Amino acid sequence: MAIQIQAKPPTLFCHRFECSIISPNASLSLVFGGYFESRVQRFRISCTRSSPNDPQDDYLIDAPVSAGDGFSFSGGKYSDEPSPSDEWFKQGKFVKAHPVGGTGAKAKDPIFGLTMGAGSQASGDAFRWFCVESGNADNPTVILVHGFPSQAYSYRKVLPALSKNYHAIAFDWLGFGFSDKPQPRYGFDYTLGEYVSALESFINEVAANKVSLAVQGYFSPVVVKYASNHQEKLNDLILLNPPLTAKHANLPSTLSIFSNFLLGEIFSQDPLRASDKALTSCGPYAMKEDDAMVYRRPYLTSGSSGFALNAISRSMKKELKAYVEDMKVILTDKNWKVRTTVCWGQRDRWLNYDEVEDYCKNSNHKLIELPMAGHHVQEDSGEELGGIISGVLSQRILN
Repeated sequence: MAIQIQAKPPTLFCHRFECSIISPNASLSLVFGGYFESRVQRFRISCTRSSPNDPQDDYLIDAPVSAGDGFSFSGGKYSDEPSPSDEWFKQGKFVKAHPVGGTGAKAKDPIFGLTMGAGSQASGDAFRWFCVESGNADNPTVILVHGFPSQAYSYRKVLPALSKNYHAIAFDWLGFGFSDKPQPRYGFDYTLGEYVSALESFINEVAANKVSLAVQGYFSPVVVKYASNHQEKLNDLILLNPPLTAKHANLPSTLSIFSNFLLGEIFSQDPLRASDKALTSCGPYAMKEDDAMVYRRPYLTSGSSGFALNAISRSMKKELKAYVEDMKVILTDKNWKVRTTVCWGQRDRWLNYDEVEDYCKNSNHKLIELPMAGHHVQEDSGEELGGIISGVLSQRILN
C-alpha cells in the first residue's frame, strides 16, 4: 500500500502498534542466557490507510503495492517523482535463464515460518535476470559482470564508451539489483558453484556466438571457473581488481560481517551498510545521493536482498579461498588459451597490490594500472575503463 499526502486527506483508518524499549538511563547487565534489569518505557506507532478495504499486510511507506515482503525498514521511493532507480530500470529488461531448483514450495521466512512476499519467491521455472544493453546486437558482444556486493548500475559510465563498436551487456547477479532474489533453500542457495552454472545459463541465453567477459572483484573466481570449462565461447577475459593471491582470499571485515550469525542477518538488512559503506570503504569512490538511491533501492523495498546478501557472504567466506586457488591454477596453466588482461585500481583498500605485478608476469597476462581508481574501478574511472576495454577488444580484432 502506498501512503500519499493529499491537499484534502480522505478519512483515515488508524492502526496502532505498541512495543517496549529499554530506557537509555537504565542500569543494564546482560549476558546471553542470563538475566538483565532495566526500566521499560512504552511508545506507540500509528499507521494509517485511506480505506478500510486496503490490504492490511503491506505497510511500506511510499512504496508500490507490489513491493516488499514485510522485512523492509522503509519504502523504496523517497517521493512520487521519478527516481534515478526508476530511470535505470527503464533502460533495462528481464532475461529468463537458469532453471529454478527445489520442490517449488513457497518460501517462508526463517524466523516465524510465514510465507514471504513475491520478492523472496522464485519466478516460475526459470530465474529473471535484469540487464541493460547498449550498442548494436550485430557487433561483438562484451558482457560486464559486477562484483560483490554491487549491481549492473556500476557500469553505467562504461556502457556508453562501448556502445559505438560493441554490443555491451551489464547484468545483475541473482540476489542483487533488480534480478530475482529467492529465499535461500527455495530454488537457489547462493553457493559459488550455483553461480558458475547460473552464469553459463545466462550467457547461453543472451549470446549465441563468442563473447568477451569483463568481471570485477570477488566474483572473478566464479567467472574464471566458468571460462575454464568454456574457452571456446570466449574471445577476451578482462579482470578488474580480482582476488589473485592467497592474501586476497579472505573477505574484508566490511563484507565478512554479513556472514556472521545473527549480527550478519541484521546488518544485511541495513541499506547503508549493504550499499553505501560496502561501496565507499574500499577506495576513493564518493557516492552521490542519486547513485545511492539506486544501490539502496533493493534493500529498501524488500528483505529478500538482505537474506540473499547474508547467504552469499556465508558462501564467500566458506568457498572463496578454494576458488582463488583454482583461479591461479587455471590462469597459469599452459592449456589456458583465452587472452587475459588484468586492470588494477591502485587505490584499492581491500586487495593489496603486492605480488600482483609478479603474478601477471609469471602467467604472461597483460597488466593495466589505474592510479586513481580503487577496488570498484568502474565507479572511480568509468569512462577511462570503457576506453581501456574497448582498446583491449579492438587490439584482438586487429591481431
